[in-house]
Amino acid sequence: MKKILSIDQGTTSSRAIVFSDTGDVLHTAQRELKLGYPQSGWVEQNPDDIIADTLWCVEECLKHHPDIVAMGITNQRETTILWDKDTGKAVYNAIVWQDRRTAEYCASLKTNEAMVRGKTGLLLDPYFSATKINWVLKNVAGARQAAEAGQLLFGTVDSFLLWHLTGGQVHATDMTNASRTMLFNIHTLQWDDDLLALFDIPKSLLPEVKENVADFGTYKNIPITGMAGDQQAALIGQGCVTAGMIKSTYGTGCFALMNIGTEPKISEHKLLTSIGYVVNGKRAYVLEGSIFVAGAAIQWLRDEMEFFVSAAESEALANSVSDTNGVYFVPAFTGLGAPYWNPEVRGALFGLTRGTTKAHITRAALEAQAYQTCDLMGAMIADSGVTPSVMRVDGGLVQNNLMAQFLSDMLDMQVDIPKSVETTALGAAYLAGMGVGIFAGLDDVASKWTKEKSFSSTMSNEKRDQSYDEWKKAVGRLL
Repeated sequence: MKKILSIDQGTTSSRAIVFSDTGDVLHTAQRELKLGYPQSGWVEQNPDDIIADTLWCVEECLKHHPDIVAMGITNQRETTILWDKDTGKAVYNAIVWQDRRTAEYCASLKTNEAMVRGKTGLLLDPYFSATKINWVLKNVAGARQAAEAGQLLFGTVDSFLLWHLTGGQVHATDMTNASRTMLFNIHTLQWDDDLLALFDIPKSLLPEVKENVADFGTYKNIPITGMAGDQQAALIGQGCVTAGMIKSTYGTGCFALMNIGTEPKISEHKLLTSIGYVVNGKRAYVLEGSIFVAGAAIQWLRDEMEFFVSAAESEALANSVSDTNGVYFVPAFTGLGAPYWNPEVRGALFGLTRGTTKAHITRAALEAQAYQTCDLMGAMIADSGVTPSVMRVDGGLVQNNLMAQFLSDMLDMQVDIPKSVETTALGAAYLAGMGVGIFAGLDDVASKWTKEKSFSSTMSNEKRDQSYDEWKKAVGRLL
């Protein structure tokens, strides 16, 4: 048996998982990661915690499995860190992908949106790294001067981890993470000088961009041979390597990706076009719909509202009522993502009465995930001309059977849950394994996908249409 260690650095936790060469989980180490909210719409993390927690998880795994043959990295995307290239110390907190502080700056650049969209496949939005870098250079004392002098480095979390894992020897990223910075041209596969000029960012900050399977250096003589942003890693872990296949991940946020093949298509319905993967020169693009709050809504009910002690209890609570009693929950805590892209909107509950209970609100929070996915799917089908019959889903929320069934009902589509729930980390492990010859390629890893369970729609068209119309009315009141 050959063993692969996968680092999965996410928004709410840092983890390391040891996989066998058959994709089985052998060991997991995890630490929760705190988010800070210094102002309304601002979301930050401590970069030192990201490094310390990740290294702790890696070392825990190596204690139990010292015979690791390769390492892969997957990460929360767009989260932005600038650090001193001599000390490795960040000049400011990590600005998390959910952060909306640059909304006004993005609005001031709207005349450039067509150029940005054409080159990057992205909308001009605070979500992406470019405006976050600009904010740090403008607002952190000495940062602009240090950057101009070539003293600072920028990276998304993958780059920051890699730099530290390799002892400051490797400053690199992969194609998928680069494609989410709003600085990378998805046609030429290069950093783009026009975009760097627009956002006033020195090129010396940027990491080298590599394919998803590459030599990313070593950690304690273990080769790091695979890297991908979390959603693209999940695409690979779910075996969606054929055009037309779709996966949706329900973690902190929700991210639906459709493989659209070897040619990029810029969305006409406010979806994002990104690089799905580049392996051995073969590239695939994806259409992506991004929802900022999915599992985070359940965490909010648990931690701030104290409706239950553990997220797993949400299913029983929601099942204690037969419906939401007319309650609709729009969880726009940090604005609305696709297909609305409104950073100013905030979360809201509609239809509250004296008869509303925490069970109704919890059920509404779970049902909101299906409604938000319906918003995405309508746009995705319109852009691609493809109506998938099956959606492969993963993430913590899909363990909630009520949510998974309602998702199938609202999409009127089969929803498949894989045997391995760790699809994101598994995707990074597959990439790393390809790098050392354990797996022959993408088709090889896709053939290993196995289904644990399926959900099929049991809802009438009339009920589906009525429910979705009420959701759209609720969202419409916020726009």
